[in-house]
Amino acid sequence: MSYKGFINCNSRVSKEEQEFYDLKIKAAEYYRANGVPQKMEGVLNDMFFDKPEDIYGYLANYFSKLSSPPVISRLLGKEIYDGKGQLSLQAQVLCIIKNEEKTTCSAVISSHREVLDNSFQDPSGVTNINNDKRRDSVMAALHWIHESLNTILKGSDPCDQTGVDKILRCASSLELCDIRNREKENPPPSVPVPEPSPPTASPKDKKGGDKGKKGNSTEKPIPPPEPLELVLPGSMAIGSVSLAVAKTGALLQCLPLYKYIKALRNQQPCPKEMHIPVPLVTLLSCGKMSPGKLNLLEEVIVIPKAGQRLKQIITMVLELQKEMMKIMNAASKTGVRNIAADILSDSGALVVGYERPEQPLDLITEASNNLGLALGKGIHLAVNCAAHNLMDYPKGKYEVITGTPKSPDELVDMYEALISKYPAVVALIDPLRKEDVEQWERLSSVVGASCSLLSDISSKPQCHSSREDAPSLPGVRGYILNQCNETTVTDLIHCVCVTFCMSGAVIIGTTCGEPCSDDALSDVVVGLGVGYVKLGGLNRGERLTKYNRLISIEEELAQQGILDSRKQHTSPLFVGETEEQSST
Repeated sequence: MSYKGFINCNSRVSKEEQEFYDLKIKAAEYYRANGVPQKMEGVLNDMFFDKPEDIYGYLANYFSKLSSPPVISRLLGKEIYDGKGQLSLQAQVLCIIKNEEKTTCSAVISSHREVLDNSFQDPSGVTNINNDKRRDSVMAALHWIHESLNTILKGSDPCDQTGVDKILRCASSLELCDIRNREKENPPPSVPVPEPSPPTASPKDKKGGDKGKKGNSTEKPIPPPEPLELVLPGSMAIGSVSLAVAKTGALLQCLPLYKYIKALRNQQPCPKEMHIPVPLVTLLSCGKMSPGKLNLLEEVIVIPKAGQRLKQIITMVLELQKEMMKIMNAASKTGVRNIAADILSDSGALVVGYERPEQPLDLITEASNNLGLALGKGIHLAVNCAAHNLMDYPKGKYEVITGTPKSPDELVDMYEALISKYPAVVALIDPLRKEDVEQWERLSSVVGASCSLLSDISSKPQCHSSREDAPSLPGVRGYILNQCNETTVTDLIHCVCVTFCMSGAVIIGTTCGEPCSDDALSDVVVGLGVGYVKLGGLNRGERLTKYNRLISIEEELAQQGILDSRKQHTSPLFVGETEEQSST
């Protein structure tokens, strides 16, 4: 007789028994609707025949395969301090995994507007202003993460990188629209751009001399600077959340991040071969922040020959660095003014104080000769000019050397002479402002056969989506970019695979003031398959962390037999790279 029949046969049934019976009926219906009895019966039958030693481990593995896929439960933003002691942002992703909330991965990215090292600046309160702006930016990022981003990403699949980044992009676009609407209602006070000083007439012009000759004292007015890209307050929240989600997806799929990025890029799970980008290592810094009069050479960079292992390259550069310090110390003892030695720039390079651009190049040449390095054959040099930081707008000239301003045309002449004297210099990064298109074209025509022109576009908050939006400067062979502010992982993949590959090679780099100790950038560059990576010098922990991660990845690929040590480019980017070094 059923329990129900038993109840009907009795005139008196307690309320507790009735409730217990109803509860059993509901439980049976719940388990039956979810297929629990069938699955339990199936796994018990299988386990009886398999007879595993670890019974409960067997059951755990079986039921873990049936669990719901992880979803993002919430985001957390944390205030942290970076390698320079500055306030920064860390984004954390928490997921529901097997019915439990777990912290998965976190990420930190850099902002391109870092506080520069002001060791050699006059105290003017600029650092305090920058620190206040940075704090405001971090606070805005925390608010953004904990409010809108936390809400719109809740329940999202952490393995759907494209979908997550699309949501992040929509969020930043809406925020940008709100800011522009507020600016229309309350426009900020306009800041006039300084006009160049009018050219002064020469004594001959004043006296009316040489009337038959066309005067050359009148210079063309320089083009005004382009409006700065609008950087959303707290936009580092977008990039850091995107990277943290990518790390989470890699973790959940049991893949190292570089293979996960490679799969996202190629839309296939198993790469056959992978290569390590050639590192462009910063040796010296003689830029605006250096103690000497020379402002032009923000970075002097070593370009090692491709096909070498990373440890070999790093050992070579460290030896070159030691030899340069030995030469500089010997010169200082003999009374030659040469400030360097124990001072390091934000880029992790030695800071030297020189008066002319030839001096640091002579130093590297002498050190290379002492070590028997074939400068111009085994290794080459690149110079990051960062000319956009040197323009004196009231004068309309570049302050290349303190007290010696040069017009854009004069600067082109100087580059031509420098490249002719030092053929080992095979790349110039940002030799002019982007507005000086005419001079870019002229520079390309006079040095383009022996020197590549590169443009740093890291200041852009995001990569554009169409071919027409890709940056275009005459003669430029490559672009340097990094993940900062609101640039997502999907943006980087798009930049490398579509937009900038149409108009030049892509070099992934770090920001000039790189304070970020997160080593994920090394995984990203390997996964993206770029030919070169610019991580700065071999000093400062935040930079060496990335170099060490690259070494680890190279060792992993070699152990797995999928390391491609050949040259990685379809065409040489720098002069001196031959097709024999290039892979097809």
